[in-house]
Amino acid sequence: MNMDNIDHKILKLLQKNARLSNQELADEVNLSASACHRRVKILESMGIIEGYQAKINYEKLGIKVEVMIEIKLAQLTETDHKAFVSQIRDFEEVINAYIITGDSNYVLHIATKDLNSFSQFVVNKLNKIKGIMNINSKIILEKVVHKSLF
Repeated sequence: MNMDNIDHKILKLLQKNARLSNQELADEVNLSASACHRRVKILESMGIIEGYQAKINYEKLGIKVEVMIEIKLAQLTETDHKAFVSQIRDFEEVINAYIITGDSNYVLHIATKDLNSFSQFVVNKLNKIKGIMNINSKIILEKVVHKSLF
């Protein structure tokens, strides 16, 4: 699909507020409601729009500590990778996980209610995963940029 400026604007508006009605979205991008609806449906059918979700304020839920953890495994065979991912997938504290390049194999984005909870997560969950060679934690002090691509 060749995306134009209207498609990009639709994506940007939906990322800001996915609860916009089709008519509100159409008005913002200067299309008829039916034309706007068709474009959104095409973006969805192509997998460009994967779904809609609520943006959660972690702090208001009592989640006060976010941490980025770099993990290096001793070995990285397909079996090791699958076992590691299977275990971290079950940890409620892991809100995002990425395979990365460089000295580490993974970066985990962790959210906990406080430093004690984070410490318990590392000691009682992360340290019990076999094959981890190195854990390097970086506590997030403040989010200074958070934006979408479009």
